[in-house]
Amino acid sequence: MSLISSVYRKGTGRLKKGLFLAFEGIDGSGKSTQIQLLHKKLQEAGKPVCSTCEPSGGPIGSQLRQILTGRMKADSRVIAALFAADRLDHLLNETDGIAARIEEGVTVLTDRYYFSSYAYHSVDVPMEWVIAANAESRKVLQPDLNIFIDIDAATAMERITRNRFHRELFEKQSLLEKIRNNYLKAFELFKDSEHILIIDGTRTPKEIAEVIWNRIEELIDR
Repeated sequence: MSLISSVYRKGTGRLKKGLFLAFEGIDGSGKSTQIQLLHKKLQEAGKPVCSTCEPSGGPIGSQLRQILTGRMKADSRVIAALFAADRLDHLLNETDGIAARIEEGVTVLTDRYYFSSYAYHSVDVPMEWVIAANAESRKVLQPDLNIFIDIDAATAMERITRNRFHRELFEKQSLLEKIRNNYLKAFELFKDSEHILIIDGTRTPKEIAEVIWNRIEELIDR
């Protein structure tokens, strides 16, 4: 039996689209933990679900991972453009594109989406440029909910230092402070056209998960 065989709109015979949920936050915010908890909760509720992340596992995403870990060098503008290209491929590729999965009725959880680009890349590149570069992805698919787990840069660095052996390109406290501020600026810019949930990331993982689930239940039932 197909994973999505039971996901039909009641009384219509039409397949119900899956939700698209984007998790956002500076490095060390706890996004990965919350994605795992929500994935499990949705499975337990009988909802078809998959989790993914950016950079993707595709060819452009693989190149980006080499840049982020210091194995390759690239200009900030090139990095921003590569992320925009990887995002479109992540959405539209024929193998496991996000857009097709959502059309099939699968709820997709992504660790980062275009708000990450707005926040991270506008440290070095004008935010207007980054927004324009990602306009096609936003046109193809906007999240049903952007979930921002908010922590300060000092807390983030404490967690990163404690839990990781190697730091990536953006994992410096001064940069993370700018990135957090850029997130808040971007949320303000799009407050009338995006669904955004901001959660205090210093709360316990269980408390954060409960806040997220309460909001997701509203989306499931609508």
